[in-house]
Amino acid sequence: MSVYDKLKELGIELPPVGTPAAAYVPFVQTGRLVFASGHIARRDGKPWVGQLGKTMATEEGKAAARAVAIDLMGTLQAAVGDLNKVTRIVKLMGLVNSTAEYTEQHLVINGASELFGQVFGDKGSHARSAFGVAQNPLGACVEIELIAEVG
Repeated sequence: MSVYDKLKELGIELPPVGTPAAAYVPFVQTGRLVFASGHIARRDGKPWVGQLGKTMATEEGKAAARAVAIDLMGTLQAAVGDLNKVTRIVKLMGLVNSTAEYTEQHLVINGASELFGQVFGDKGSHARSAFGVAQNPLGACVEIELIAEVG
């Protein structure tokens, strides 16, 4: 099954690559690796604002991370032209806007990790880091960056 068949089955329509909010580019390819800049969670086109452990629960954070994964796939498609060229999702780094007491950052970022697994199968299995941070740009609850390998 192609990546696009899987996306259709999941009811996912990829967005166009977003415009950077500062002095960076959305992605860089060097050799077979594509590095996607950090993408913040968005809902209804606006930053998905919140802090895990204070104004948001883990399940909502997980949904936000899934939304980020969809945006990252849109950027990855813009970078390589065809998501079927992706040979591996290599690594994700997730930053979760959370209180000092909150300890479920890994579960929040599962929202992205699980979707990459659903869409890319074994090629979607990746290394990952999940950090709690005091704040993300624009107050977003989650920010994720990605490294992918293409053939």
